[in-house]
Amino acid sequence: MPKTDRTGSLNTPVIVLVRPQLGENIGKAARAMLNFGLTELRLVTPRDGWPNPSAGPAAAGADIVLEQARVYATTAEAVADCAHVHATTVRKRGVTKPVIGPDEAGRQVHTLAGRHAILFGPERSGLETEDVALARNIITVPINPEFPSLNLAQAVILVAYEWSRMGRELAGADAALVQPTVEEVLPPAPQEELDGLIAHFEELLEPRGYFLPQGRAETTHRTLRGMLTKPGWNHLEVRTLRGILTTLSRTRRE
Repeated sequence: MPKTDRTGSLNTPVIVLVRPQLGENIGKAARAMLNFGLTELRLVTPRDGWPNPSAGPAAAGADIVLEQARVYATTAEAVADCAHVHATTVRKRGVTKPVIGPDEAGRQVHTLAGRHAILFGPERSGLETEDVALARNIITVPINPEFPSLNLAQAVILVAYEWSRMGRELAGADAALVQPTVEEVLPPAPQEELDGLIAHFEELLEPRGYFLPQGRAETTHRTLRGMLTKPGWNHLEVRTLRGILTTLSRTRRE
């Protein structure tokens, strides 16, 4: 089993619970995480606030996960420092993202440079389209189509197990899991840089009527975001694109 990572190493994913509803479920998810050595938990606007007294007993000793949990106002803020965002959900209408299984997600965490975040949605409704739009891909668990029902902790433990299993497969049964060194390829830019790039595009496109008609504006914004998050731009490429947009903006003003 991989060692418990308390420093946020690159090949250890961040678990993000988006708008979780019950403290018990947060505690059970924390317990599932620590079973496989994961300790970095982020919460996006938990319904009943945080800290939640119901979480501790349900965590069954996974106190370190709860003590270090951080709360964010939005999903975008929770993944701002992550280069790879994975959304656990069924395929969303109107969202075109690569669909992978938990095993491939685990492999990517160990082999693709940069921080990885894995999103889990609320117990009743799952992730919203706006949350999924932040992700590079969708993680879907192949389960019985006649009973496709997983609770939050079950979903977390499936993903955590596959991350652990793939790490041991790649590193050897007794080897410590270490992020492979990639010198010739820069890691993808973190989410906050991509958000800045998308906002820059929107700022220049809005006055030119690109998002009209108004009834299609939300879909157009979502499509633009999806297109710009797919390639995995590194920070130099994002900076170059921002420079191009700035130059075009100056030319237009002149």
